[in-house]
Amino acid sequence: MQQRQDAQAGIVWECKAFPALTGAEVYALLRLRCQQDCAFLDPDGLDQAALHWLGWAGDELVAYQRCLPPGTPYAESSIGRIVTAGTWRGRDLGRELVRRGVAFNRRRWPGHAIRIGAQSRLRRFYEFFGFAVTGDEYMEDGIPHVHMLLAADLS
Repeated sequence: MQQRQDAQAGIVWECKAFPALTGAEVYALLRLRCQQDCAFLDPDGLDQAALHWLGWAGDELVAYQRCLPPGTPYAESSIGRIVTAGTWRGRDLGRELVRRGVAFNRRRWPGHAIRIGAQSRLRRFYEFFGFAVTGDEYMEDGIPHVHMLLAADLS
């Protein structure tokens, strides 16, 4: 779908629908997602509806997120499964990934807000992008979470 070289970090970014992913790419994204410090059932049935952002450093997948359309699973669009490889943390890849996800969702589904289920410890990180907490803290997979919403860009 989209591919662009990020010269500053040496990352090649691409966005693909699920049917366009190769077996090797699915394996790489599942492997990276499993490296998160979170115990949950990763294959949740939403990947087929998602658009997948992949950040490659050569043959290594170092950053990943999925963007979901409105109605999957929230009324709003969503970004999630945001992860960077441990050896690449501290290089602002997480910020770049979320920035890309927000911009993509706003272009792809204009007029829709973006809802996330964020780990509570990352609340300030997402507030930097304009997300606001919309409810009480809840437990998911033994980790405190909050729902957060980024209002639709109606400009």
